[in-house]
Amino acid sequence: MALLEIEDLNAWYGASHIIHGLSLSVEQGEILALVGRNGAGKTSTIKAIMGLMPKATGRVSFSGRELLPLPAHARFRLGLGYVPEERRIVPGLTVKENLQIGLVSARLSIDEAEAIDEIARSFPRLKERLDQQGTTMSGGEQQMLAIARAMISRPQMILLDEPSEGIMPVLVEEMGALFRKLKESGVTLLLVEQNVEWALKLADRAVIIDQGTVVHRASAASLLADAEIQERYCAV
Repeated sequence: MALLEIEDLNAWYGASHIIHGLSLSVEQGEILALVGRNGAGKTSTIKAIMGLMPKATGRVSFSGRELLPLPAHARFRLGLGYVPEERRIVPGLTVKENLQIGLVSARLSIDEAEAIDEIARSFPRLKERLDQQGTTMSGGEQQMLAIARAMISRPQMILLDEPSEGIMPVLVEEMGALFRKLKESGVTLLLVEQNVEWALKLADRAVIIDQGTVVHRASAASLLADAEIQERYCAV
């Protein structure tokens, strides 16, 4: 069953028409990789899903609820988590305080101490740094914090924008293991990623977009084996 359905999505930055009639669906409990070259419209697509594009038309439904009329904060409270490419760790706040922001924003009846303990078990590196200012950690640790902040409200689905970018290989592998555990626990993931091979090894299905529209759909395994399609649409 599709948890997220997008039909004929169009989105603009000012007069620039970025997304052109894009349609895709994400099934409950799967990892869908959204791949393509830089500038293909991947980030703009997930920003439109989250209500962060200046203008968007079409239909975007999540768990049967139409999203486009809703502001971004309302979409978050419906159970959509979002990890932006730029991480947005709040300067001057500790790791614990950044996690608390995720709880406050969700406005859900979740016990704070229990939620932070749960996150700390998933992220041992963060457990050791709860009282450290978030922005003083390494780039990889900040990425883990951004993911943990999205996870702490226990969303049904998380949208991840280039989570492996600029991260040491050992942390990328840790992240992949975490995403697999999230999937096993029933969380749905939409993964926007420039590291195509890594994304396809994680994902169940893949969608390629180019110039703001879908140009290819396949199982992740078949696309991983298709060097010609990867070269045509994903090569830098």
